[in-house]
Amino acid sequence: MSAIRRRNNVKVIGQGEQPMVLAHGYGCDQNMWRFITPAFEDRYRIVLFDHVGHGQSDAGSFDLERYGSLDGYADDVLAICRELGLTNVIFVGHSVSAMIGVLAAIREPERFDRLILIGPSPRYIDEGDYVGGFKPEDIEGLLDFLDSNHLGWSSTMAPAIMGNPDRPELGEELTNSFCRTDPEIAKHFARVTFLSDNRADLPSVRTKALILQCSQDVIAPEAVGRYMHQNLPGSEFVRLSATGHCPNLSAPEETIAAMTAFLDEPAPPPASAS
Repeated sequence: MSAIRRRNNVKVIGQGEQPMVLAHGYGCDQNMWRFITPAFEDRYRIVLFDHVGHGQSDAGSFDLERYGSLDGYADDVLAICRELGLTNVIFVGHSVSAMIGVLAAIREPERFDRLILIGPSPRYIDEGDYVGGFKPEDIEGLLDFLDSNHLGWSSTMAPAIMGNPDRPELGEELTNSFCRTDPEIAKHFARVTFLSDNRADLPSVRTKALILQCSQDVIAPEAVGRYMHQNLPGSEFVRLSATGHCPNLSAPEETIAAMTAFLDEPAPPPASAS
């Protein structure tokens, strides 16, 4: 196995030719896609991976400078694509990985066919007229709590993020996933995630994109999804009935249906030369 594939615990499944790369959110791993992948295995070449410090990745590859911004994670996505020779990629990113995919697509637009962004947020903190869902002091309090008590933060935040109190087993799964993540890497990645601001990057995206917005999402409220739609050229917006921030776990059938409808649309014509 190559160093890149080992670093990110890359797995390839499926019988199709067009690649579909699935990128998990903060504190999770590729197992979070287990309810989604069966619907697409016959049609696509599915690429799963873990961000460094998550799942079965090589935590020893973590570097504070490289991963000091989301650009380092976008570099990893592109390195995986180059390693596997992937082109015409459908990138599916959940939560922070939605923005990681956006950055990758801006850098190498010729490599990507479509983006599916689940619960994306270009900025979590309110600023001026922009509603991100959190005040600056909220984020600092959240990060301070995580710094002082990783396990306590995980058991408190995961059920709120999952957002399905009538199905406590889902919140418990997310709690366990958070707790398995390397604590120091989790703290660093949280700070990078929640303090990031990628609003200025959105107009540079040239890849056809679908934004999937959940109801009652405490991490990425509907105002954020609408902002993404308004500022991402040619994007489509679908508001799911699913509640919480993880419809890939809580509402896979609805998520699959929205993804399939988007993927079945005709490809946009190539841009004419000016």
